[in-house]
Amino acid sequence: MRTECKSNRFKFQALGNREVLGQFDGGTITSDGGGVLLRELERRAGILKRFSECFTDFRNSEKVEHPVFSLVCQRIYGLALGYEDLNDHDILRSDPLMAVLCERDDPTGSHRKRESDQGKALAGKSTLNRLELTKSDADEKSRYKKIVLDSQRVDDLLLDVFIESYKKVPSRIILDLDATDDPVHGNQEGRFFHGYYKEYCYLPLYIFCGEALLCARLRPSNIDASEGSIEELTRIVNRIRLSWPDVEIIIRGDSGFCREQIMSWCEENHVGYVLGLAKNSRLVEMIKEELTEAEVKHQETGKASRIYADFYYQTRDSWRCARRVIGKAEFLSKGANPRFVVTSLSGESIDGADLYERMYCARGDMENRIKEQQLYLFADRTSTGQMRSNQIRLYFSSIAYVLLSALRRIGLKGTELAKAQCQTIRLKLLKVGAQIRVTFRKVWLSFAEGYPDCGLFEKVYRNIRHSFG
Repeated sequence: MRTECKSNRFKFQALGNREVLGQFDGGTITSDGGGVLLRELERRAGILKRFSECFTDFRNSEKVEHPVFSLVCQRIYGLALGYEDLNDHDILRSDPLMAVLCERDDPTGSHRKRESDQGKALAGKSTLNRLELTKSDADEKSRYKKIVLDSQRVDDLLLDVFIESYKKVPSRIILDLDATDDPVHGNQEGRFFHGYYKEYCYLPLYIFCGEALLCARLRPSNIDASEGSIEELTRIVNRIRLSWPDVEIIIRGDSGFCREQIMSWCEENHVGYVLGLAKNSRLVEMIKEELTEAEVKHQETGKASRIYADFYYQTRDSWRCARRVIGKAEFLSKGANPRFVVTSLSGESIDGADLYERMYCARGDMENRIKEQQLYLFADRTSTGQMRSNQIRLYFSSIAYVLLSALRRIGLKGTELAKAQCQTIRLKLLKVGAQIRVTFRKVWLSFAEGYPDCGLFEKVYRNIRHSFG
C-alpha cells in the first residue's frame, strides 16, 4: 500500500562492490495480498453480508458514499489482517486492495465527490466509528450517528453460522462456558475492580462449541462468573434444537459455573453437564484412601500418580439432591493435588477416568480460543466510554474470528495449517506482498515471486472454490 514517506533515497551498507540503495517508488503495493482469500470465502459464505444486515441505516441514502456493508467489511477485514484500531484506517482507506475486499467499484477512489477524498476509496475513522457509537434509540432525526445495531440478530447469526457449518446432524455437541478478564482503559461505564484478577476489568462470558463461537457477552466484573449463563444457554439450546431436535447437548465449565441453578436448569431441560467442583474438607476426606494409595505409587515410581474415585455427594445446604462426583486423587512431587468434577452423565455411559481425562480436561482448548480472539483479533480493545459500544467492538472481533475460523475449517482443510491459530494463518497466508494494477476491466494482483507458501495458497483457493461448488 502507499506510504507517506517522502525521502528520495536510502543508501545502505554496500554489498561487495555494489551500492545498496532504497527508494519508495515501487508503485501500488500491498502487504495484505492474501486478503483476497477472505473475500473469496465471504462471497460464498456471506458472513459479513449477513452481519451488515444486523444494522439499520437511518442516514439519507442520497448522501451516503459508504454503505453499511462496505463499512462492516472494512472494519472486520482490518481486524483479520491485524489492524486493531480505527486510526489505522486513515491509512488503509487509500489501499486499493482493501477497497477490492470491501467491494468498492472504484478501488482507486479517483471518483470520490470531494477533492480531499480522491484517491481514498474507503472510509476514515470518523465514519467507521458510527458503527460502534450509535445509540440504540437513534433514528433518522439523530444528528450524526444513525447506524443502529440489533444485538439480537447478531446473536442469532453466530448460531446460524455454527449450524450451517455441519454437513450432517451431529449426535452430540459439547458447549464450553468460560469467563475471562478484559482490562478497562479508564473510567468507563461498568468499571469495577476484580479481586481475583487484581485489576479494573470487564468479565465477558464466552460460549464455544469446539472452535465455533456461539456467544461473546460483555459484562461488568462485579458479578459471579456464571451470571447470565442460564439466559444464554436457554437461547442457544432452544435455537439448536429447532434445527437438531434429537442432538445430545452437554455443557462443560470450571468450578465458577458449578451452581445449583445451572445444574437444576440442565436437569429440567435434558441437558448434560460436566463441571469442575471446588474442593473442600468433606470432599477430600471422601477420597482419603485413594490419596494414600496415590502417594504410595508416587514414592515407588517417583512419577506423578493418580487414582479416580466415583461417588455421590450432596452439599449440606445449596444442592437439592445428591449428584455424581468424580474425584481425582493425584500425588505430585509437590504433594497431594485432589480435584473434583460433578456430572449428570451416568457411570454406564462413561467411567470416571475417561470423563475426567478425555471429556473434562478437553475444555482447556476453549481457553486457547479465547486467547486467540483476545490476543490476535483484539477482543480486548473495549476502550470506548459505554458498555454498548464496547459490546459492539466485541461483536466485530467475534465476527472476524468466525470468518477466520471458517477459513481454517474450509480453506485449510487437509493442510499443515488445519489447526493453526489466527496469528499463524495471518502471517503465513494473508500477509503476502502484492503489486496492484487497476485497469478499466481488471484488477491485477502480482504476488511476490519469493512467497514461500504459494502451494498452500493455491490449495486454500481450491478448497474454497470446491467447497461451495
